[in-house]
Amino acid sequence: MSSPVRTPAGPSVATTVARAVRTGTVCGALALVLLVMVAGAWGPLLSLDQGVAEGLHRRAVTRPGEVRAARVLTDWVWDPWTLRALVAVAAVVLWWRRARLLAGWIAVTILVAALLQQGIKAAVGRDRPHWQDPVDSAHYAAFPSGHAMSAAVGCGLLLWLLWRASPGPAVRSAAVVAACVSVVGVSFTRVYLGVHWLSDVVAGVALGVGVVAFSIAGHTAFRARSGRGGERRGNLSPGS
Repeated sequence: MSSPVRTPAGPSVATTVARAVRTGTVCGALALVLLVMVAGAWGPLLSLDQGVAEGLHRRAVTRPGEVRAARVLTDWVWDPWTLRALVAVAAVVLWWRRARLLAGWIAVTILVAALLQQGIKAAVGRDRPHWQDPVDSAHYAAFPSGHAMSAAVGCGLLLWLLWRASPGPAVRSAAVVAACVSVVGVSFTRVYLGVHWLSDVVAGVALGVGVVAFSIAGHTAFRARSGRGGERRGNLSPGS
């Protein structure tokens, strides 16, 4: 009688869901606290935002080279549509490989994140920083930062897909570093260019991570309850 084939051990479904829900809850709570502070015009937060913005703006107006580099990064490399395009390519590949549930789940996550972002912007209606000598411009409400939130969602989803393929430690480390640099980098450029407050980008990152965390929790729980196969890491089988 042949022995059963063993698969690499990994976190249980319950553990994965619990971790994701905890992460999403913490991030959501942080974003909610910031939203309440901004909507209530809490003095200490507004003073911090103003101080950081003024300090970076004083540097930006004297560093045209840095401003040009920041604009290239924020408008092209880390633009929301650039990141959405990368995720869309990943979703198309998943669909082509017949992992259609996962592809659709990714697409819905991107849509939910965009709707949440625009809804909060409309509800809060926070003004962007105003300068006599601006180095860049942006329109619509400031809170939360769409660039920061899109970066967190895009990088988070791509990391999740990479983790499912069970890459080696070197690939994982490089991917995490690239994701962190992208999220922190685009957040910095938005404040440095004077188009967002610090709390805008912090809330954007928190919301983005929260959306991805709850998406992972939902997908993992749904897969377990529906009894679909191909859920082991490294297996993007039909229906994944």
